[in-house]
Amino acid sequence: MAQGRPGGPGGHFGRGFLTEEEKANQPTVTPALLKRVFSYLKPYSGRLVLVLICIAASSFFTLLPSILTGKIVDEGLVKRDLRALVFYIVLSLAVTLAANLIGVAESYINTWIAQHITYDMRNQMYRHLQKMSQRFFTTNNQGDIITRMTSDIDGVKQVIVNTFSSILSNAITLVIAMIAMFRKNWILALIGIVAVPLFTLPTRQAGKTRWKFANESQACNDEINGILNETLSVSGQLLSKLFGKEDYEYERYESANARMIKLNIREGMAGRWFRVILSTFTSIGPMLIYLVGGILMIRHGHDLTIGDITVLVALLGKMYMPVNSLLNIQVDWIRSMALFTRIFDYFDIPVEIENAPDAVTPATVVGDVTFDHVSFAYEEPKRVLKDVSFTLKAGSSIAIVGPSGSGKSTIINLIPRLYDVSEGAVTFDGVDVRKLDLHFLRSQVGVVSQETYLFNGTIRENLLYAKPDATEAEMVEALKKANIYEFVSKQADGLDAQVGNRGLKLSGGEKQRLSIARVLLKDPTIFIFDEATSALDSISEQKIQEAIDPIIQSRTSILIAHRLSTILAADEILVVKDGQIVERGQHKALVARDGVYRELYETQFSKALLPEDDGPSELEQYIWGQQAADEPDEA
Repeated sequence: MAQGRPGGPGGHFGRGFLTEEEKANQPTVTPALLKRVFSYLKPYSGRLVLVLICIAASSFFTLLPSILTGKIVDEGLVKRDLRALVFYIVLSLAVTLAANLIGVAESYINTWIAQHITYDMRNQMYRHLQKMSQRFFTTNNQGDIITRMTSDIDGVKQVIVNTFSSILSNAITLVIAMIAMFRKNWILALIGIVAVPLFTLPTRQAGKTRWKFANESQACNDEINGILNETLSVSGQLLSKLFGKEDYEYERYESANARMIKLNIREGMAGRWFRVILSTFTSIGPMLIYLVGGILMIRHGHDLTIGDITVLVALLGKMYMPVNSLLNIQVDWIRSMALFTRIFDYFDIPVEIENAPDAVTPATVVGDVTFDHVSFAYEEPKRVLKDVSFTLKAGSSIAIVGPSGSGKSTIINLIPRLYDVSEGAVTFDGVDVRKLDLHFLRSQVGVVSQETYLFNGTIRENLLYAKPDATEAEMVEALKKANIYEFVSKQADGLDAQVGNRGLKLSGGEKQRLSIARVLLKDPTIFIFDEATSALDSISEQKIQEAIDPIIQSRTSILIAHRLSTILAADEILVVKDGQIVERGQHKALVARDGVYRELYETQFSKALLPEDDGPSELEQYIWGQQAADEPDEA
């Protein structure tokens, strides 16, 4: 056990001082909080007892060589007894080795406990975050979520390995050292204890100075990292080139780099002056013991020996670091409790979407979806949806259209329970989705969104995410239906071709069609297309439309689109405005009404397909022809 742990939270080079933010946000330490903290240690109580035994033994054996130094001096050197000299030297080395071996054992057990506690907490946190509703992820900062999972829980490991064990080790070392000193000579022991503040006070002052420079240096380093992240990313370097800002960015980086160098020099020199002060004050205590001890021996004929004085000086040296570390107990304790509080704050966020205790898993599936007077608000009292009612029969399709922000995507998010309704009910085959088993419900719904997300892996891995046991033939069939098999077959690695981070190696249309193939492989009861062809070129749109059309004709489907070609393929069109369904029907009837749909048609939909001569496109002609073919002949 390294005494004082100078590199850790309790050492004089650590962050031994609270920031203003930390002072303002000190957690309230209650018995309930402490009980909760120690509940994570309870499963490992047996190993904790071993750690305590190891710390006590290591602290004792670490101090024993200092005590044996007196024997080496008095019995070996002063009495000129070579046998005694060798014996005590060998004993001292053996004790030092034992202390180090015990320290290794303590470190291993302590690290093992810390790693397993963080393992437990990470699993608990990840499982808890998986249960959070979509609302949680849209309202909380992603960086903050990741910090809870990584840095905060990693900090727990440091608390256990460094803070808790350091406090115990230093306290035990200090007690044993003081007992040994007073047993030797109470007068010199008192003088030594009085001398300790002469070391600790300048240490803390110098530590504050170094910490101030270190914080400024870290802030500057963060600024530099920000510049590097912004300008050396794919998008950042492209932007700087296109706007001719290379010299500007270089000057910005050079300026920040120069400031950091200056701060690093000041911090380094502050450390140098600190070592000068430290060296000076650490010699005051021993000198006082030598002086007073000499006076007692020479003037007063005290029975002190040279070895006794040597032991007292050595023990005093062992007290400096523990005392300095223990002075920071409050700081370390506050930080530790603040860390646990931050983690527990996340654990205490209620799970908004979860299985009902009596969740139902139907034996048969039809695929009827009904919205029964549904209202919804992300945050009350502002309602995003207001009294929405409609029914989607199995095998049919509806298109949901409306101005941006009208609530279209919110409607489809309520079906797989990414959110729960505020009022009313969404039913699947007549059963409220809140009463259905979540895994069952979501397995019946397949969503193709505008912003396709692909994992950084192969095409095969992305497809198997939907169905891990899918065969090669099933994947090929899904790719063919999604109109992307030709592209995949031309890749050198075929299904094992890499798609890149978030699918960056693929075009927008290729990503979208691969996303459709993935949903097809899932084989859901309901297909949802959320602006699946938005922001794509006409060729990509047509290929995706060719993949979507057969799905719409054969499966229960919901389409949100700005493209007329997609809308016309639906059996019914719902027009949403300000969270309400204001119109419903088919294309021709809605255009004739001179309402919201006609306005959307004239400003958005028709322009998406009509060429310069204002004639209908081939795709539009085809869809209208299909609709005409489905209509009964008029007698």
